Amino acid sequence: MKTVASCALGCKVNQYESEAIAELFAKEGFKPVGVNEKADVYIINTCTVTNFGDKKSRQLIRRVKKLNPDSIVAVIGCYPQTSPEDVLGIDGVNIILGTKDRASVVQRVLEYDPSMGVRNYVSSISSEKDFEELKTKELKGRTRAYLKIQDGCDNFCSYCIIPYARGPVRSREPQNILSEVKRLSENGFKEIVLTGIHVASYGRDIGGIGLSDIIKQVARFDGIERIRLSSVEPNAITEDFISTARSVEKLCPHFHLSLQSGSGRILKAMNRRYTPEEYYKAVCLLRDAVKDVSFTTDIIAGFPGETEKDFEETLQFAEKIGFLKIHAFPYSPKPGTVAAALSGRLPNSVKSERTSRLINLGERSGLEFIKSFEGRTLPVLYEEKNREGFYEGHTDNYITVKTKSDTEISKEIIGTRLEKAFKDYAEGAL
Repeated sequence: MKTVASCALGCKVNQYESEAIAELFAKEGFKPVGVNEKADVYIINTCTVTNFGDKKSRQLIRRVKKLNPDSIVAVIGCYPQTSPEDVLGIDGVNIILGTKDRASVVQRVLEYDPSMGVRNYVSSISSEKDFEELKTKELKGRTRAYLKIQDGCDNFCSYCIIPYARGPVRSREPQNILSEVKRLSENGFKEIVLTGIHVASYGRDIGGIGLSDIIKQVARFDGIERIRLSSVEPNAITEDFISTARSVEKLCPHFHLSLQSGSGRILKAMNRRYTPEEYYKAVCLLRDAVKDVSFTTDIIAGFPGETEKDFEETLQFAEKIGFLKIHAFPYSPKPGTVAAALSGRLPNSVKSERTSRLINLGERSGLEFIKSFEGRTLPVLYEEKNREGFYEGHTDNYITVKTKSDTEISKEIIGTRLEKAFKDYAEGAL
């Protein structure tokens, strides 16, 4: 039996797609293996959000080719979609696909012969209108399933390459979403994470349905006990969404609200479509509507022209919110974006120092948030047993919990008393 390693770099959308592609290969008789194992075929689903993402993609391509020089290496996803000529120049690549027609990678591999050289199948995504179905049916042994409901983005933030890599907004048909939820429920999953490139835009292109509607429909499945959302933006927190957050008990009280900067001036330069005041209003609305709600976020440090005053505004704003987790990144100029041509670039040393300050703030605010739940009993979905012998899981508001148990508790939701807070987890007792 031939083997295939389907690997994703970057976001949860990529992970979902790579798992679906692995299943397509399995149907053709391939045995799925890990990317660190020798395989006959490697499918590398790339990330290009940052230059570091491109670098990691190149390193992985070279590494897998060393594992098996005779393997077929197919590079797909955002990196070849935006920079196909770069990928063509990497030794060891056999097949190149972008972010459309990814299911065809199976047929491309089956038809491939080394005498063909490098085959480039990248085509334009800019006018794509249809959501490509890549279903995951056979996932087992997990507790949380990622369910892709949307692709593409129309926002064109000045620093972001994703609209060029993923194309315009395309929403998945509701009946296809719900049929997959049914399969996942039957396979024992208790938590569904609704994911996409810009989840808040779900339904915009097909009409008659929106994100709140699909949340309510997913909540009707008895086997699904939790619904979690991937990243959303503050302007998605409408009255309709607040009503849904109040009424749907299965919707987790955890929201990843992307901030990027706490400075109004920098947000405008980023072409973000909200102000700090509007962001704060969204947070307050959710706090009023949802008990024990937590917030995580992304922040870019050192955007072109960011002064120390701008950065201090970001620090003060983030401290006021009290995030459970801050994902902080130094700004990385991406060729092809508006921001890459802006003046006022900051030295790497300044960007690194500001990133460190954001990370430290995030650790302090996370510890403070977790401490506020010491002594409380919260439902924890346990996922696995770690090397130290603790079972690890998450509360519905996304606090990581580590607990000792003499019996197997993986895949179970169990009331757990949070005994002691640490900077990124709580120690619990069943």
